[in-house]
Amino acid sequence: MSSRMENFGFFLTRTFASTRAKRKTWPYVPGAYFVMDPVAPVAVTTLGSVALAEAASQDSPQGLNIVGKVETENIGIEKIIKNILSNPAIQFLVCAGNEPPRHLTGATMMALFENGMDKNNKILGSPGMRPVLPNTSAAEVLAFRKQVKPVDMIGCTDVPTIHARVAELAQTAVATAFTFRPPDKLPDQEEVECVIATGTDPKNIKLDKAGYFVINIEGDMLLVEHYSYRDRLIRIIEGRDARSVYLTLVRNGWVSKLDHAAYLGKELAQAEFSIEYGFDYVQEGA
Repeated sequence: MSSRMENFGFFLTRTFASTRAKRKTWPYVPGAYFVMDPVAPVAVTTLGSVALAEAASQDSPQGLNIVGKVETENIGIEKIIKNILSNPAIQFLVCAGNEPPRHLTGATMMALFENGMDKNNKILGSPGMRPVLPNTSAAEVLAFRKQVKPVDMIGCTDVPTIHARVAELAQTAVATAFTFRPPDKLPDQEEVECVIATGTDPKNIKLDKAGYFVINIEGDMLLVEHYSYRDRLIRIIEGRDARSVYLTLVRNGWVSKLDHAAYLGKELAQAEFSIEYGFDYVQEGA
């Protein structure tokens, strides 16, 4: 089952990776980061230390361009590559903070600089769970490795120490003249379709032949009743968290439409959230 879920996760990576340029100003690719000076030479990633990124952005030294977390060894690293390649001012990438368990984005980043990736876009020598860059070309990886020098501060969460290293690196940077370049103009970058999301009139929704679900809460349990469209109760699914419930529904084939599965995932997450924070849950219509 675990391998099937990892394959499904890889499918999501290829399908929903948001590495296409979506902003009109740099950084072009959206992400969780703080920009101090877009023409400075040093970028910092705090890996899985989310709060450290904001802390490092405060009272930052001269030379710090951008700082942000990276928690995944695939989409997260791809976003860093796209944004750095579109800003030739960046000459150093500092990897600080603590490693996200299993993903090991810092070690994966170092492996990318050291070894590159193979013909299947897998980062060679990475200890991460799924170190594959499906939306990044070999030319981009080569350009990335040539443009920036990696600085290994993995495990360091002390802001003054990180700032001192940034200032030191900035002193050694070479002056450059450049213009920002959106990622979708990079060599070998494939065009990615951009779709504007639209809703559907509830009156036009096609019902799932597998039936419908009523979500209830009893104490700290999610209680999901599965009905046929003749209103006959087929089964009751119990679970303590949304993930266990929706995986059970999908694994057993009790949901046959993708939009229905997405709706149930949303509703189950809201129900679980209501248990955790103590507010009333009311199931919404599809």
